[in-house]
Amino acid sequence: MDDYPLIENHGLIGDLQTAALVTTEGAVDWFCSPRFDSPSVFGALLDKENGGHCTVRPAHPTHSTKQLYLPDTAILVTRFMTEAGAGEVLDFMPVTGTTATSRHRLVRLVRCVRGTMTFDVEVAPRFDYGLMKHEVHITPHGAVFAAEDGTTLTVHPVREPEDERLSDLLTHRDADLQVSLTLRAGEQRGLVLEMDADGPPREIRREEHERLFDETVAFWRAWLAQSRYTGRWREVVERSAITLKLMTFAPSGALVAAPTAALPEQLGGERNWDYRFTWIRDASFSVYALLGLGFTEEARAFIIWLGDRVKERAGRHGTTGPLNIMYKVDGSSELDERILDHWEGYEGSAPVRIGNGAATQLQLDIYGEALDSIYFAHRHGFTVGYGGWTSLRTDLEWLADHWDQAEEGIWETRGGRQDFTYGRVMSWVAFDRALRLAEATGWPSTPGRWQAARDAVYEQVMAKGWSEDRQAFVQHYGGEVLDSSLLRMATVGFVTPGDPMWRTTLDAMEQELVSDSLVYRYDPGASPDGLRGSEGTFSLCTFMYVDALARAGRADRARLVFEKMMGYANHLGLYSEEIDPTGRQLGNFPQAFTHLALIDSAITLNDALDGR
Repeated sequence: MDDYPLIENHGLIGDLQTAALVTTEGAVDWFCSPRFDSPSVFGALLDKENGGHCTVRPAHPTHSTKQLYLPDTAILVTRFMTEAGAGEVLDFMPVTGTTATSRHRLVRLVRCVRGTMTFDVEVAPRFDYGLMKHEVHITPHGAVFAAEDGTTLTVHPVREPEDERLSDLLTHRDADLQVSLTLRAGEQRGLVLEMDADGPPREIRREEHERLFDETVAFWRAWLAQSRYTGRWREVVERSAITLKLMTFAPSGALVAAPTAALPEQLGGERNWDYRFTWIRDASFSVYALLGLGFTEEARAFIIWLGDRVKERAGRHGTTGPLNIMYKVDGSSELDERILDHWEGYEGSAPVRIGNGAATQLQLDIYGEALDSIYFAHRHGFTVGYGGWTSLRTDLEWLADHWDQAEEGIWETRGGRQDFTYGRVMSWVAFDRALRLAEATGWPSTPGRWQAARDAVYEQVMAKGWSEDRQAFVQHYGGEVLDSSLLRMATVGFVTPGDPMWRTTLDAMEQELVSDSLVYRYDPGASPDGLRGSEGTFSLCTFMYVDALARAGRADRARLVFEKMMGYANHLGLYSEEIDPTGRQLGNFPQAFTHLALIDSAITLNDALDGR
């Protein structure tokens, strides 16, 4: 499996409708089009032989690489060094705007900065997860890959009139293209890969390329200039903000959990899920992070998206309530899970799943997260409007009737429903925030019923979610297993940070779930979740632990954990879902939830260190 790059050896680029991963060896090995959740065009990340890729790398077998982002942008620079010379590839995607389109461009500029360097270039798409055949047509001005369903990928060369024509250098094998480029210091060439182009291949002059580059730089720097963050970890926080923006579908404002699918939580295991969708939970968290940094338009877009989901299901509750736990980026909810049997999976980690069967689960916590984010946004000047409030009321009435039941829980276990403590805590949050909103706005409500439900949830959690033996709040009623989701109990105000019950819960978690500074979600051996194997520490939970420590007055300990966690980021400051005992990143990459929690914990910790 040596041909698979480490998950962390990737950078992310995108155009706010889809995204691509680029390895430190210059390979685009993951790219879906026209949206994040569309079939892949390049998918070598999940099958090195059959997935497809676009690679630009030195012909010299011995070389070293470095990778960085152009400061304050999403433009990725991959540098190669050999004894004969040094070169680099600049990768970016021009921003597409807020109208959904199938036309996406991936710009790959190749240049030599010292000495001489020969680059080997290969373009080998595999449409529809490698299930669809294609043909390649070479023209005097480039090439076109044409799939059976009419989808096209056009290769436009970046060249000057005096440069040798790229089409004269192209060779093709099995409908793939190869070319060898020898450049001297100061020379540059490149490719623009365009999905569903509106014309034939054409040669792109340096002037046009520089305009695309300058426009992309200007967009990202203007966007980032909105940030109000002035704390201790500005570079780290702002890189996380850019990463989250790259995972936001501009036409709807929906944030995907990750731009990848089926990357394993355990190498060789079956915990391989598709994260290219929008979870109510993750997206609700984004409101805190975005408003905390000053990105009001992104927060507003999500509130509108959430309001649409609430209104479209008003009065239609089904078996899992009025809200689904996840949606496609356009708001649709058909996420049928299937397995790509023809792909071997990352390092042989099968099955490769696309779609997500957890979409039909009952997870009661999402109502608390949705109401909490709406209430938080209201306090910052946003409102869902009376129509949205009317729909929310029907959700609260449903929750008042159904909160006291077993569910699958935040971690989407597949081992049967339980009375999860976190789901009850967030049900309390839903009623509490609804009461506060109604009082602040004067909107119609049923405060007596909601208050009775809120109090009943609280008393039940204290009676059944607390273990005298463990001196801690536990994962589910009747059990003794700890769960790091409960690190949010103080954050949402269910307990106070100084409560003795909360302090002993933190102590118990540190003894059982914390490994040095890294935090596990729970122990699947002690609490079977219906899946074989184990998993690494969950990066989201580590940042939640930092937040909980800072709120509990343990700022020095929180800072040490936070700084240690910085060392587990990849070379670009990006985090996948999990970290294994060797420090290797596992799971889908990069994970939005982790970067959201990073921002929240950085803000909380910075305030704690400043004595606020």
